[in-house]
Amino acid sequence: MRGYNKTMHETVRIEKSVYGGDGLGRLADGRAVFVPFTLPGEEVLVEIVEDNRNFTRGQALEIRSPSARRAAPRCAHFGICGGCHYQHLAYADQLELKLQVLTDQLQRLGGISSPPLSGISPSRETWNYRNQVQFHLDAQGQPGYMDHTGKQVLPISECFLPQLELEALRLQLDLSPDAGLTRAALRQDSLGEQFILLEGADELPPEMSLDLPASVCYRRPDGRVLTLAGHDQLVYEVLGKQLIISPESFFQVNLAVAEQMLSHVLSLLPARDDLRVLELFSGAGFFSVFLAEKCRELIAVESAPSACYDFANNLDAYDHISLYEGAVEHVLPALASELKGIDLVLLDPPRAGLLAPARKALQELNPKQIIYVSCDPCTLARDLKHLIAAGYMLQDVHAFDMFPQTYHIEAVAVFTNEKSDTKGRYVFDFLQ
Repeated sequence: MRGYNKTMHETVRIEKSVYGGDGLGRLADGRAVFVPFTLPGEEVLVEIVEDNRNFTRGQALEIRSPSARRAAPRCAHFGICGGCHYQHLAYADQLELKLQVLTDQLQRLGGISSPPLSGISPSRETWNYRNQVQFHLDAQGQPGYMDHTGKQVLPISECFLPQLELEALRLQLDLSPDAGLTRAALRQDSLGEQFILLEGADELPPEMSLDLPASVCYRRPDGRVLTLAGHDQLVYEVLGKQLIISPESFFQVNLAVAEQMLSHVLSLLPARDDLRVLELFSGAGFFSVFLAEKCRELIAVESAPSACYDFANNLDAYDHISLYEGAVEHVLPALASELKGIDLVLLDPPRAGLLAPARKALQELNPKQIIYVSCDPCTLARDLKHLIAAGYMLQDVHAFDMFPQTYHIEAVAVFTNEKSDTKGRYVFDFLQ
């Protein structure tokens, strides 16, 4: 500790918002303090709750000088729950703030002084937009979210993020604290079918009686999923196509914005019918079913077994597609020598971004164009820094607000290695 204890209070001016939802201020000794649920320009009485050598974390005890942009939050749990971060901002201000945060990440971590940002696409629905929600269960079996500290489960009485039908389903859940369950996920597909995916520490599923209009599955500790009632597939309509998804497979939670993002990605494809495309982290085929119609060959890599199963089902009609099951950082280096002549790489990694072996193999592959779909500006900035150092030019970054009321930012970045007069500018920024 450096002179602080958990009861230390200090008045701080919030300088800016940072990725993760916190406001950033400075203590009297110059160290950074991160304070959730605060806004730039606010003067805040802060209690120090975590003290480190170079930075601290604080809790706002009083907003002594509130921002003119501060709005009344809709949910009674806001400020305690970890599910939302920006309910104290009007939606237009949320979009502006997210663009500022994305710009800051690309400048500080990516080394680009003037990132080529082309804007942010808003969500049509700013509330009740999620077609999937996952709850932790407390000791009494009550569903809730982790609190903003991530240390304990907060049972909730209301939530305005899931679709209305899913919120109604949550209110009907009656889970016994003796059932050995740890989490419960609720999903709803485009046909209105609802699914409950239960998780627990026991190999055998709990005894249950179902009086709900929903299918139920149980995921064992070994990852195997057992269907307890109803169906074992979800059906999603995406730009006129049907995708079949297993209850445990990842799928976009805000379908309307996901379709905007998909349309944007498709608009970036070269107008050719002889493309050789490599898709990394292909999932169940969200992008793949559209790429398949626009290329001569599609090679996909995915690690999740359920997603690979869904991919095979969703793209069964095509015979110019190859799927490799395994982690990208393992599969791509092994395949690199066989993939010469790839025109385009599309990748949609998890928050960790590209691991070092995958980055190295991608650079050696040297495709003409890379489309990077990112769900984390920090790892996007790190990865684009490596790509720029390898000679790629960052042409455009466009953001999509997949998760209103939260700090999360989706973005699509486009790179090319073709010669350009502007290429040197981004390399120079990196070298600085």
